[in-house]
Amino acid sequence: MRIDWTKVDATSDKTVAAQARKDGTQTPPDREWREMAASGRVARVPPASVDVRKIRERLGLSQTGFAARFGFTAAAVRQWEHGRRVPHGPARVLLTIIAREPGAVSRALDAAE
Repeated sequence: MRIDWTKVDATSDKTVAAQARKDGTQTPPDREWREMAASGRVARVPPASVDVRKIRERLGLSQTGFAARFGFTAAAVRQWEHGRRVPHGPARVLLTIIAREPGAVSRALDAAE
C-alpha cells in the first residue's frame, strides 16, 4: 500500500479529530503526548522537503520581503528556491509552520518585537 503524503499533509488536526470520534479511536490527551515525546516513544518529524517558492508566493512576498519577515537571509531563500541548498533542521521546521500557519508565526514574531 502506498501512502499519499500530499493528502496526509493536507489533513487538518480538526479532520483527524473528527475521524477519530467517528471510528471510536481514543487519542491520548496532550499531557500524554508530551510524555511520550519526552520519553522518545513518539517524535514530531517535519516533512522531508518544503517548497519555499510556493510558500513565499502564496504569501505575496518577494524573496527579500519573505527573508526579512521570517528571519532568513535573502541569499538562503534564493538558494532554497533555486535548489542549490535545502532547508534543514530548525529552518525546515519553521518553513513548515509558515506554510501551514503563517498568521501564527507573524503574531509570535510581532509579540516579540
